[in-house]
Amino acid sequence: MGNLLKVLTCTDLEQGPNFFLDFENAQPTEAERDSWQQVNGVLQQSEGILTELQAYRGAGQEIREAISNSNDVELQEKAWKAVCPLVAKLKRYYEFSLCLAEALRSLLTALTCPPCTPTQHLEREQALAKQFAEILHFTLRFDELKMTNPAIQNDFSYYRRTLSRNRINNTYQIAENEVNNEMANRMSLFYAEATPMLKTLSDVTTKFVSENKTLPIENTTDCLSTMASVCKVMLETPEYRSRFTNEETVSFCLRVMVGVIILYDHVHPVGAFARSSKIDMKGCIKVLKEQPPNSVEGLLNALRYTTRHLNDENTSKQVKSMLQ
Repeated sequence: MGNLLKVLTCTDLEQGPNFFLDFENAQPTEAERDSWQQVNGVLQQSEGILTELQAYRGAGQEIREAISNSNDVELQEKAWKAVCPLVAKLKRYYEFSLCLAEALRSLLTALTCPPCTPTQHLEREQALAKQFAEILHFTLRFDELKMTNPAIQNDFSYYRRTLSRNRINNTYQIAENEVNNEMANRMSLFYAEATPMLKTLSDVTTKFVSENKTLPIENTTDCLSTMASVCKVMLETPEYRSRFTNEETVSFCLRVMVGVIILYDHVHPVGAFARSSKIDMKGCIKVLKEQPPNSVEGLLNALRYTTRHLNDENTSKQVKSMLQ
């Protein structure tokens, strides 16, 4: 029927409706175009950032030599010159997180506004739902790369120490135009987080709910829980999974599913793990555990360590044991 989003029969109405969404081919309708283009301008930068971050090697050797020979001015300058362009990259990633936050806010506004229900929005505005998924996919991928690369924190820590000492006057003046002390402080808070992009999105989603007092919180949480159901159904149903033409779509769906669970857990008063949650947590964890272990360990860790309510008393022992 030409509709990319198909309603499936739901065996448990309390878990909410389930959908199949074609993440590979959804295109914006005329009504979506303005919002889509605005967000697309941001998302176009995401792949380049991930490629850069994957290749990030750091200035560890130069920093070690400078620290071991603190009176050697030449080695101090060499380390400083190695670190400055890397910190300029880290600044760009931080600034991108702010743009990504605005893009997410724009999508939340479009996908939760009355009179349509979130389910109706997802059915009619499939291209925006796909962009929402792409933001979550980028976010979890960025954070996975950041967590496994200690050079990022090491480079930035050295930069800040050297900046505060102001030892290399000539090169410092150049660098300050890039990342001055005020910007360095903001970046420090960002990179101190284990999952900085996810923290940014969680904060903006929580702020979106608190600032839109006339919008029922269910509009936002139902949007998130429905997206989780979309991904779970696509991953566990062979008929739908066979429609993927790109092998990467499986990992895409897994990251999106985990991303919306975490956002839901941060925004919903009792979280994603409560019995009253509209997310089938047992089903979602089961889907994750059915994948090759090396491909999902980072996602399972994200559920273990970046959610708010996993260790609450009303989280079932079965769910806790599944994540142990």
